[in-house]
Amino acid sequence: MTTTTNETAPAAPVDHLRFHRAHAHLAPTFGNDKFALRAEAFARFFGTPTFLGAQTLIVVLWVCLNIFGVTHFDVYPFILLNLAFSLQSAYAAPLILLAQTRQAARDKAQSDADALHRESLAVANTGRLAQAAQNTAQLMALLEQNTRLTEMTKTLTERIENLTSEMHQHFVRKDQPKV
Repeated sequence: MTTTTNETAPAAPVDHLRFHRAHAHLAPTFGNDKFALRAEAFARFFGTPTFLGAQTLIVVLWVCLNIFGVTHFDVYPFILLNLAFSLQSAYAAPLILLAQTRQAARDKAQSDADALHRESLAVANTGRLAQAAQNTAQLMALLEQNTRLTEMTKTLTERIENLTSEMHQHFVRKDQPKV
């Protein structure tokens, strides 16, 4: 005796990052080491309101301390302040370029993964459209077959009705007495 069960295998979990995994082997331009990550974080900090506010506060204090005579470590025309800005820009520019380059690499990988995903969706959609067309063709064939069978049933029903009527007339005539 054989028994059949209607157990279905559990569906495999969907890997939502499957299109990005193809790019996982690509190392970022400047790596993922501690220096690269900190340099990128520092470069991102340069554009924040916190940095701009702190820098403005430091410059105002620097200028006020030197103009009002509290201290005289950098008198007008503020050569030391100018040197500090030059040093800051010498480090900021490459760090900002590093952050932009790393972001561009991430954007390109994201764009490539999105393109693969769109292509996969297009292929799946084409398959679904082909299946829908095939199902439609099968339904049309079944409808035509049903129509033919209905017509045949009608014809056969009419023939049976005619034959029944003829047989009835034939038997009724035989049973009537002749006068």
